[in-house]
Amino acid sequence: MAENEKKKNAFVRFFQKVIKFFRDCKGEVKKIVWPTPKAVFKNTGVVLVTIVVLGLFVFALDTGFMKLLSLVMEVAQG
Repeated sequence: MAENEKKKNAFVRFFQKVIKFFRDCKGEVKKIVWPTPKAVFKNTGVVLVTIVVLGLFVFALDTGFMKLLSLVMEVAQG
């Protein structure tokens, strides 16, 4: 191997990889398509409605199971 073809220093290789990583990140960030404020507002509304519906469903299940448990306990004591 000739001297001018010698492997680069480990630190040099490391920093070259770091620089390449950040250049690639910058290129990927440029490809991002950000949603419009209208789309964000709409999606937020969908999420909030879904949370409320699921919350009511869990509340109904909890209430139903508690009533069923109290009925079973009443029968067991009676």
